[in-house]
Amino acid sequence: MEPTRRTPLRFVMTLAVCPAVALAGCVRPLRGGPQELPAAATPAGDPDASGPAGLVPFPAATVPPPAAPTPGNAAVPGFGRELRPDAVVAQVLARNPTVAQMAAAVRMANARYPQVTALDDPALASWLAPASIGSDKVNDSARFEVSQKFPFPGKRALRGEAAQAEASAAGYDLEDTKLDLIEGAKAAYADYYLAQRALEVNADGQRLLGEFKRNAEARYETGQTPQQDILQAEVELGRQSEQRLALERARVVAVARLNTLMNLPPESPLPPPAKIARPPAALPAVRELRELALSRRPDLHALAARVAADAAALGLAEREYYPDIEAMAAYDSFWQSADDQERLRPQVGIRVNLPLRLDRRRGAVAEASARLEERRAALARQLNQVAFDVQQAYAEVRESEQAAKLYAEKILPAARDNVKSAQTGYMTGNIPFLALIEAQRSLVELRDRSYLAIADSERRRATLERVVGGPLPNASTGR
Repeated sequence: MEPTRRTPLRFVMTLAVCPAVALAGCVRPLRGGPQELPAAATPAGDPDASGPAGLVPFPAATVPPPAAPTPGNAAVPGFGRELRPDAVVAQVLARNPTVAQMAAAVRMANARYPQVTALDDPALASWLAPASIGSDKVNDSARFEVSQKFPFPGKRALRGEAAQAEASAAGYDLEDTKLDLIEGAKAAYADYYLAQRALEVNADGQRLLGEFKRNAEARYETGQTPQQDILQAEVELGRQSEQRLALERARVVAVARLNTLMNLPPESPLPPPAKIARPPAALPAVRELRELALSRRPDLHALAARVAADAAALGLAEREYYPDIEAMAAYDSFWQSADDQERLRPQVGIRVNLPLRLDRRRGAVAEASARLEERRAALARQLNQVAFDVQQAYAEVRESEQAAKLYAEKILPAARDNVKSAQTGYMTGNIPFLALIEAQRSLVELRDRSYLAIADSERRRATLERVVGGPLPNASTGR
């Protein structure tokens, strides 16, 4: 029986066109730039990627793209006549580039899930026997093969679990960064408040010293006091003027720090700071705050998510002892039409890798196990550190608030009465001018320290809120 002849040109064109058509159907050019990836989710209809039954996936820490930052010379809305800490915090969270940076890291982590759970691209192969083209003895001979690799069941699910856990950890990192920015914003506001109030105290002190100097000049003209009292007043006024230079510098630095946190030029003007109100309620019990911190600290949740990611990585390393499968289908025209061979042309088969390199796999399992152990130890250490941080911040807040109350209710009223008494005593000639200067100097120092106690209370309360993981609950309601 004579072999069937084909036109050589038609056969060669078919061999060249078929792979090109197949590849063209697999590749689609992106239009309009990179396409937005969906949130991390289990692919529909893919039982292997869904993981073991009953597994609760980590929440997808999706974050919308941040809005474009306002130009640095644009006015910042919402400040009004006074600068308030809540307005500063809102602007910092809305404008600080660190938030955009961490949000991009979250989206980047979410984009890993569809990559690690997807199958490899199918492969297409073709063979041609050039000597068969135009042969009088055999048909034109070629072979076409398509294949698809399938990881061992469970591997893709474990990769997905690790990716989802890392995405969840990235989301908690973003929340932790926001807590740090809130603390930094409140601390910068406290510095601004302290510098402004210190300038006011300095101005009041210079005004009072001017009054003392005028009294000394009047008494000097009547011969009731020596000229040294006038000179002493001038010396003290000079010291206050020198101190004002340092306070002005502190104010400029505080304004620059606030503007930097709000992504504004450092020299942008800001309204004066509002008065810091005294805390409306007492602090909750420290035990309650510790429990609250352990339940809502984002860094603890991030570490727990990374422990889960490392556990999935360990499971994946253990699955590497099992082979992957490659399924294939082929059409082989090397089998000739003669002798009833044509029915042998369609073919199917599988390939598997032989996991014989045990040292490599044992090393991977040991590495993943050690990494998981390290992460669990880091989580335990951080739990202890959180408990200590809460205890320390709680004690510091109580100290500052009690000190501020002591200054407001006892120390400052007594210091003001001391200045008034000294001023009266000097005018009646009962005390020397130096005693009056010392009383005034003590008042200025104590007023500065009282405002420092208020600023410290604001800073330390902000630190306590950060170590607790958010706003403090009301002591009476627990909310």
